[in-house]
Amino acid sequence: MNTYDVVSAAILGLVEGLTEFLPVSSTGHLLLLGHFLGFESKGRTFEVLVQLGAILAIVSVYFHRLVTIATKLPHDPAVQRFVLGVLVAFLPAMVIGAFAHSFIKEVLFNPWIVCVSLIVGGFILMVVDQRGLGGRYRDISEFPLSMTLKIGFFQCLAMIPGVSRSGATIVGAMLLGSNKRAATEFSFFLAMPTMAGAFAYDLYKNYRLLDAHDIGLVAIGFVMAFLSGLFVVRTLLDYVSRHGFALFAWWRIVVGAAGLAGLIVFG
Repeated sequence: MNTYDVVSAAILGLVEGLTEFLPVSSTGHLLLLGHFLGFESKGRTFEVLVQLGAILAIVSVYFHRLVTIATKLPHDPAVQRFVLGVLVAFLPAMVIGAFAHSFIKEVLFNPWIVCVSLIVGGFILMVVDQRGLGGRYRDISEFPLSMTLKIGFFQCLAMIPGVSRSGATIVGAMLLGSNKRAATEFSFFLAMPTMAGAFAYDLYKNYRLLDAHDIGLVAIGFVMAFLSGLFVVRTLLDYVSRHGFALFAWWRIVVGAAGLAGLIVFG
């Protein structure tokens, strides 16, 4: 591995962890940053596999709660309903993602699409945040199954790079009656099966393309994504509860506009 690839992988891993759980699109940031760094992995596997670091970050933060859920699952109806709700929300992405996998990576993984999605999504997030939607549901265990299924379809919009998985689920949950904190926390739990499924499916489809060099770069990105993801998960809920999503909306718009300018000038 040359030094430039190592540094690029570390930067991209850091960005993955910082953006995965924010409503700003981690995949969009990785594709855009990778484009200008001249970093392109085989089959676009790095951008997906590096998410394992962010997955483990959220699992480590919620470890005790996950253990409690697993312990109560066999006999607690409320816990059973919550777990079922997360799985129901995951189903649309599992089905649509499997069928559209090739189209997404070959057609939609495009920096122009990323920039436009970032800008449009930023304005949508700003409008939803300013309108103060939600409030009926303040605890994720209260979400009805019909609501979680609809949130799952909102999440599928994030198959367009630049839309943001967390952003789509948060906006969807708020439009359906959740307050900001509960919507953000549900996006955390939904991230676990969704990102783990995407990781496993992409690895299954592309493991033949990977060599020791690629695996080494993914490992570097994984470590950086884990460390930066820990910071975000531990601080995001409190920040959102106090300040909302305006900062992230403006960030999307600025990054998208800067990306468009860079593509026009540099190609």
